[in-house]
Amino acid sequence: MKYIHKTILTTVIAVSATLSSAAWAEKLPGEGIDVQPLQSTVAEETFQTLIVNKAMQALGYTVNATKEVDYNVAYTSIAAGDATYLAVNWSPLHNSKYKAAGGDDKFYRKGEYITGAGQGYLIDKKTAEKYNISNIAQFKNPEIAKLFDVNGDGTADLTGCNPGWGCEGVIEHQLDTFGLRQTVTHNQGNYAAIISDTIARYNNGNSIFYYTWTPYWVSGELVPGTDVLWLEVPFSALPGERKNVDTTLPNGKNYGFQMNSMRIVANKKFAEANPAAAKLFELMKLDINDVSAENVMMAKGANKPKDIEAHADGWIKAHQKQFDAWIETAKKAAM
Repeated sequence: MKYIHKTILTTVIAVSATLSSAAWAEKLPGEGIDVQPLQSTVAEETFQTLIVNKAMQALGYTVNATKEVDYNVAYTSIAAGDATYLAVNWSPLHNSKYKAAGGDDKFYRKGEYITGAGQGYLIDKKTAEKYNISNIAQFKNPEIAKLFDVNGDGTADLTGCNPGWGCEGVIEHQLDTFGLRQTVTHNQGNYAAIISDTIARYNNGNSIFYYTWTPYWVSGELVPGTDVLWLEVPFSALPGERKNVDTTLPNGKNYGFQMNSMRIVANKKFAEANPAAAKLFELMKLDINDVSAENVMMAKGANKPKDIEAHADGWIKAHQKQFDAWIETAKKAAM
């Protein structure tokens, strides 16, 4: 009888130990840890941010609702530890903001989330071909500039960049450097509103002159090569520490901006204390064409929070094997 009791006790202990080990094995690295994602006020950044948020949730982190802030606020908040990560660090466009907020001493940034992001100036194809316009330097000619005058002041109206965005600094610098201040007006405000007005003018048969970037829905509405044409710049001219950077592309074209990647930037102390999250941020990849396709869906009306949530869930389901591999690799980093 004593032997039986001992055997039962031993079995119970063994089973209990096994269950405890299983429970421990199932414990996710982010359990009990809250994180705060940020993005700018550009609604089209929500899709890629949500995919990161959902991956963080799969690691067990409690992800607070994404806060929309100005880029400068985003970097200073993350550097101070008041927020955790930003999934839309434009590199190299945001390099000055990144460094001003503390650079590598304050931030963790490895890997490239989205690659191949271009930007620059465009005009409608009809006007470009009729007047043989291919370079923004031609806007120094008042007669060329007047073709794109919206309000009758004699200058070309450029649909430009929101105050505080990285592109604002480049555009302002280039207007000075290329001698365009007397003939070009940089119209700024809410980009989504002013580009919608620009598209409406195009649809009414008017000449248009605007700045945009990819991935973004605009190039789905105004298709480069079909509806509009990219303008080249007379020479490379970037502000600040990038003043000696050559923006000429491999095909010989120079549109005035460097090709960018969108990277995930996180608070450095958080990343060091959370190797699973750090590994996830390094691993994640999102095809730029998938972002553009989702942005077009938004532009066509599927732009409410529940719509964008469905877009992100749909992307994950379509790429489940890849998504699961990220999570498993990230988990191993925490062991």
